[in-house]
Amino acid sequence: MTIIASLLRGAQLPDSPTARLDIELLLAAAIGKSRSYLHTWPERIVSSEAAATFATYLQRRSEGEPVAYILGQQGFWKLDLEVAPHTLIPRPDTELLVEVALELLPATPLQVLDLGTGSGAIALALASERGGWQVTAVDRVPEAVALAERNRQRLQLDNAKVLASHWFDALPGQRFALIVSNPPYIAEQDPHLAAGDVRFEPSSALVAGSDGLDDLRQIITQAPQHLLPGGWLLLEHGYDQAAAVRELLARHGFEQIQSRTDLGGHERISLGRLAC
Repeated sequence: MTIIASLLRGAQLPDSPTARLDIELLLAAAIGKSRSYLHTWPERIVSSEAAATFATYLQRRSEGEPVAYILGQQGFWKLDLEVAPHTLIPRPDTELLVEVALELLPATPLQVLDLGTGSGAIALALASERGGWQVTAVDRVPEAVALAERNRQRLQLDNAKVLASHWFDALPGQRFALIVSNPPYIAEQDPHLAAGDVRFEPSSALVAGSDGLDDLRQIITQAPQHLLPGGWLLLEHGYDQAAAVRELLARHGFEQIQSRTDLGGHERISLGRLAC
């Protein structure tokens, strides 16, 4: 079977709004080439081994499994990250946290904390952009800690470290100039949990109580004890939670409180600066 025939074979993936992209990514991975190769050499023959791998990938995707989990990798910022089913898949909207962090703080040496790091996406993106920053990434899930550490080592980011911690539990007395987090923020009964890629992602990284704010409340409540005076807290949250998060920030001593919109125009992150 040729490359073009293989692409046509899988062109009608069910329940995927990005079927064409999915097919190209899966076929490129199966044959060990880039997506551009598929379009440059459409008449090349796909080996029987690669065809079998591609067929397996297609079956998994047709059952709803995310492409990132099938291939075990996902791009984020300027990095290629290993991902696995015990962590969230890094998404483009979360890059907004990285953009705002780089905008707010100087490139001078300072301490940064990423809470609930998962694959390490946010922490490693920041470390890659700011060689003078010392970035600590924590997660309570052992498999996530191991995954983030593998990503850190592969990217050779010596200004980052990965620790096991449930939020601030393993960080007594430590203070940071910046704390960032993309915590769980989906309500327990949210119907979106039963749709799309989210079905395959760990609920512990998604769900936060009846209103989705449990973990955000805990982080905002405890963050002042772990920020330097004038330090910033940046949080990702749900599209309809910005007002509630801003209120929580104001209640716990933060100033210069604001929200920023994501690629879809939704208020997706909120931030505040601890009073000096």
